[in-house]
Amino acid sequence: MRMGVSMSQDSTHDQALSSLPHGPEFRFVHQMESLTPGTEGTAVWILSGAEHYFRGHFPDQPLVPGVLMVESIAQLAGIVVQSARLENPLLNVRLTAIRQFKIGGTVPPPATLRVHARIDGSMGGLIQASGTVTDMATGNLLATGAIVLSGKEPTA
Repeated sequence: MRMGVSMSQDSTHDQALSSLPHGPEFRFVHQMESLTPGTEGTAVWILSGAEHYFRGHFPDQPLVPGVLMVESIAQLAGIVVQSARLENPLLNVRLTAIRQFKIGGTVPPPATLRVHARIDGSMGGLIQASGTVTDMATGNLLATGAIVLSGKEPTA
């Protein structure tokens, strides 16, 4: 069971995560701290420093890529949305727009990051969300902004 999440919330997280299009190698949500299906969630992203992208970003001085912080918010927002739609999940959910994003800091690995996502609105298969990424060791805000996800409503 994940930290701070009940057994039923844990299975809801797993089911929602499995509905996302990412393979395990490209998932940036490792532990759920809180989940209010369809509304908001908070998760932990754990970076060991052994991840393949650190070899090139940047050699001898690795930093967590800002674009992956955006992706972590998108993945968590997808979990939040899909957790409210377990019987009728959106299909092919994708990040389709990045809005008003600010990368406010950097962090070298190893690091443990807190990701928060809130659903700000939805219409059919379009979902507007906002979120933050914070360094759990320092409390520093690393990224904040808004995104749009889109998916296809399942047919009956």
